[in-house]
Amino acid sequence: MPTPLRVVFAGTPAFAAGHLTELLASEHEVIAVYTQPDRPAGRGKQLTASPVKTVAQEHAIPVFQPVSLRSPEEEAALQVLKPDVMVVVAYGLLLPKNILDVPAFGCINVHASLLPRWRGAAPIHRAIEAGDQETGVTIMRMDEGLDTGAMLMIAKTSITASHTTGTLTDELEMLGAKTLIATLSALPALLNEAVDQPEDGITYAHKISKTEAIIDWSQSTSNITQKIRALNPAPGCFTLLGDQRIKLWEAGAVSNDGGANSAPGTIISLNKEGLIVSTGDGLVSISRLQLPNKKPLSIAEIVNGNPAPLSPGKQFGSHLK
Repeated sequence: MPTPLRVVFAGTPAFAAGHLTELLASEHEVIAVYTQPDRPAGRGKQLTASPVKTVAQEHAIPVFQPVSLRSPEEEAALQVLKPDVMVVVAYGLLLPKNILDVPAFGCINVHASLLPRWRGAAPIHRAIEAGDQETGVTIMRMDEGLDTGAMLMIAKTSITASHTTGTLTDELEMLGAKTLIATLSALPALLNEAVDQPEDGITYAHKISKTEAIIDWSQSTSNITQKIRALNPAPGCFTLLGDQRIKLWEAGAVSNDGGANSAPGTIISLNKEGLIVSTGDGLVSISRLQLPNKKPLSIAEIVNGNPAPLSPGKQFGSHLK
């Protein structure tokens, strides 16, 4: 039976909250939680607690929300807790060396990629966008670099053509939480056997910007469909029809049996099976989209309602005016 550890948990979004929930169900003791300060959210822009804070409060765990961890006061506050280990999952703050050195076993991080591929802020988005066939989670011993620490445990999973960032995030949350518990159960031995990340294969998953969300129809069908999946659910891809933005939620490749000579972005056909649009090297079938000021609808629902805005021959634009 492994010795229960005194754990300080640091994380912010729902992905991290899932890990905290699993940790709370384990033999280990969560003695405190660190999370980002409450942020304005919703139409009313009211200050809203992070998902991690919500879970912590439900279990009466002390919550710390510093703007930075670089002050001597923050180091002293962590020292008072006497943690065995600090577990970090999508926290959003860099940990300076003086903080990394406080816990007896240091700080470990759950990262949603197979390091050293996709270090950085958006590993799940970038893996789907790049067409990767495989991803997973890496548990690493943290150092001062950006996701550069030695690896303690890796768990892999496949990326399918139906995965979006939303669905893959849910799967990696479950995989990461189970792998975290397995890591903590064997932590001293794993720390002694930690493996440095290889120098080959390093890529960076830069944060997703809203400017990336517009579809460039001159790109290949695979690039377009991968981007639509990668940016679902947020920020969501869009295209232009005149001066109107149309959000694209689901799409797949189709055989190019017509429209091969049409300009990229041209609507080739519309039926209940899909909206067929030409790309830089073929055709894409849009199966779910969102017209301005409407909710997301399947193409079948749009055909049964008002298909006129999407009539064949019209052309989607790729550039904001």
